Amino acid sequence: MEKASDIKKGIVCILLAALGFSLMTFFVNLSGDLPTMQKAFFRNCIALVFSSFLLFRSKENLHFEKKNALDLACRCVFGTSALIANFYAIDKIGLADSNMLNKLSPFFAILISIPVLKEKPKNVDIIATLIAFTGSLFIIKPGFSMTMGPALIGLYGGFGAGTAYVFVRKMTGEGVKPPLIVFCFSLFSSLVTLPFLIFDYTPMSGKQLLCLLMAGSCATLGQFGITTAYKYAPAREISVFDYTQVLFAVALGIIFLGQTPDIFSFIGYGIIIGIAVYRWHVTNKKYA
Repeated sequence: MEKASDIKKGIVCILLAALGFSLMTFFVNLSGDLPTMQKAFFRNCIALVFSSFLLFRSKENLHFEKKNALDLACRCVFGTSALIANFYAIDKIGLADSNMLNKLSPFFAILISIPVLKEKPKNVDIIATLIAFTGSLFIIKPGFSMTMGPALIGLYGGFGAGTAYVFVRKMTGEGVKPPLIVFCFSLFSSLVTLPFLIFDYTPMSGKQLLCLLMAGSCATLGQFGITTAYKYAPAREISVFDYTQVLFAVALGIIFLGQTPDIFSFIGYGIIIGIAVYRWHVTNKKYA
């Protein structure tokens, strides 16, 4: 009974995380025609404040082994570039498509885990990855469309996020504390985007500033939610519920922004979410 209760708590938390991240992308889009780096700075700056508070509260020592320095640098570089790519895609191809491309990160993580973690993927993982990439083609729509470039950048966002997650797994497995990883990532991202804010600052209205502050706050809700969710239950049991972020994004885009994905995008969503559900089912069956 206690395990069932923890799984329910984990599902609730991951649903809140999905809602938080979808609202983040919504407010980023709603902030209007501002430079991508300016949007990224405000999102990262707020995350830095919260992660600093968490680090201070947890009383963790700002120390890590030299062997983890490169891993931490890779997490920061890939995570920051993925965030910037995702924000750019949000403005160019809409909420739903950009969210879905970002949700390819678990499949990219399978591939990156091979050289980084020396993990050998199972046949179901290889097949699932190939099918997921096929689904992404329906969203990217290869050709001479004006949206293909931004879609490919959005695809990189999924790759960068997946790669960053792999390095997080490696570091936590070697004893590096999560609050330290989050703090370093937020600090690095803020420092990278700060020069662009200084030299390419675009004046903002009160509404735009409020939207960016809300984006950062919602991203923090997402991070709190996802961290708490995996404290209650393992990824194999609840990770599939993270894909509700795409459903939230579709609803927000249609209701508030007039962004209705075309039939090819919906086919892509179905393929990617479907194979994610299947892989989740196979994994759970193994541990049943």
